[in-house]
Amino acid sequence: MSAALCLIAGGLIFALPSDGRFRLEWTHSVEKVKWREEWQQTPDGLTLERAAIKGSGAGMEPGPDARLVDGWLVWSPQIRPLPSLVIASSGMTVSGWTLCAGETCRVLGEKAGEAITLRPCQK
Repeated sequence: MSAALCLIAGGLIFALPSDGRFRLEWTHSVEKVKWREEWQQTPDGLTLERAAIKGSGAGMEPGPDARLVDGWLVWSPQIRPLPSLVIASSGMTVSGWTLCAGETCRVLGEKAGEAITLRPCQK
């Protein structure tokens, strides 16, 4: 898939070239544990393929099929594809969200209250 992923932040739109796959990483605001999600852009929307956490805690329970892989609890969430994904910064985390598409990574949402919408670009 050669479509790009659009990131909308305030009045700015960023297009990141991608094969349709991207990864989000962040640190949980309460437990201070790393969290990672692997997504794919499909004709049905954004599909969460895999999630992983470096531990567990309040609000961070791994899925029932979780297995330990290189220190991460990894599982495949069973949710429907989403037309868009909104990530928001609470101001309580140690950093923003890191979004990687291919070899390109960007930190987003470092300011408290900042919301960013990720959605497939329209052709």
